[in-house]
Amino acid sequence: MSNAAEPLDVQPTPLALLLLGREADPRSERGVECPGDLPSPSDPDLVERARAAKARLGDRVFVLGHHYQRDEVIEFADVTGDSFKLAREAAARPDAEYIVFCGVHFMAESADILTSDRQQVVLPDLAAGCSMADMATAEQVAECWDVLTEAGVAERTVPVSYMNSSADIKAFTGRHGGTICTSSNARRALDWAFEQAGEDGKILFLPDQHLGRNTAVRDMGMSLEDCVVYNPHKPNGGLTAEQLRDARMILWRGHCSVHGRFSLDSVNEVRERLPGVNVLVHPECKHEVVAAADHVGSTEYIINTLDAAPAGSKWAIGTELNLVRRLANRYAPEGKEIVFLDRTVCFCSTMNRIDLPHLVWALESLADGKVVNRIQVDPETEKFAKVALERMLALP
Repeated sequence: MSNAAEPLDVQPTPLALLLLGREADPRSERGVECPGDLPSPSDPDLVERARAAKARLGDRVFVLGHHYQRDEVIEFADVTGDSFKLAREAAARPDAEYIVFCGVHFMAESADILTSDRQQVVLPDLAAGCSMADMATAEQVAECWDVLTEAGVAERTVPVSYMNSSADIKAFTGRHGGTICTSSNARRALDWAFEQAGEDGKILFLPDQHLGRNTAVRDMGMSLEDCVVYNPHKPNGGLTAEQLRDARMILWRGHCSVHGRFSLDSVNEVRERLPGVNVLVHPECKHEVVAAADHVGSTEYIINTLDAAPAGSKWAIGTELNLVRRLANRYAPEGKEIVFLDRTVCFCSTMNRIDLPHLVWALESLADGKVVNRIQVDPETEKFAKVALERMLALP
């Protein structure tokens, strides 16, 4: 018998190649190519180059910056906000020829859906995706709907998809009579969906299980037993037909890689370290974290709450670190102490892919008449995704 180790015939899966940056999937949130020569991040003239390119473009360009972006990028944003606010701001600027979206891929898709055909949406780095949005593909959701159909519950199930989803998932939602929601209007969206579903109605909530669970249990008084989790990597989602028939909320097994890191230990530790601290978290956090917090709300809610907080108050914030650090600096002169909920540094890695070199490259390319990294949603997908988005806009 030979003792020589034989080479393993292991072929990397498409997903592995994608994560390694060696393949691209046009239907995924993850892009891996950024053609063109980026300026060096050590270029001392980057700020001036960005200002000059933006000045050359004038009113032809409108730059949107998500709250989780780096400070060096936010400096050049005409408007800052959460994903839905920024998409609406883009739609409210019909005279802007170019929309440069400093955020992630699904946000730029939503902006493309809501803007006119003559406007062009640019994402400075195509690799700025969203791990949560990646957790639900169109094929997986179609298979899930087949499972619900076989269980006899699809006809009384209404899909509600979080804004943090791909255009394909938004289109699925529109085709099946559902709506989109944000972290600030999830309760209104669920109320509407249950009205549409009728007696014994159910909701398929995509793709963030935590926002769906927290809204149903914390805000609407349901029990944890009313919720089941559909795992797309298991046969039939890992659920029996009986479980699907008994559930009110069918939650997709997805989560935010940033907000999912916060734990009950984080809350307990910060309360011991800072007596009298107010714990304020995003509803994408786990249920036990939300239950232990003093305040829960969207990114805009977090900002507004800190703005109205009294001087001398202490706050531990459970959301992305770029925003927390920016708020801490903003309110320090007012005597407000603001700390990150967890001691572990946790930026949103995909948001952070948009940096000053990418922004300079995108702006200079546009100023030279070359459109780069344009985000375009195909007409059929756009049609039904827009239906779902417009249903959200019509919510009371």
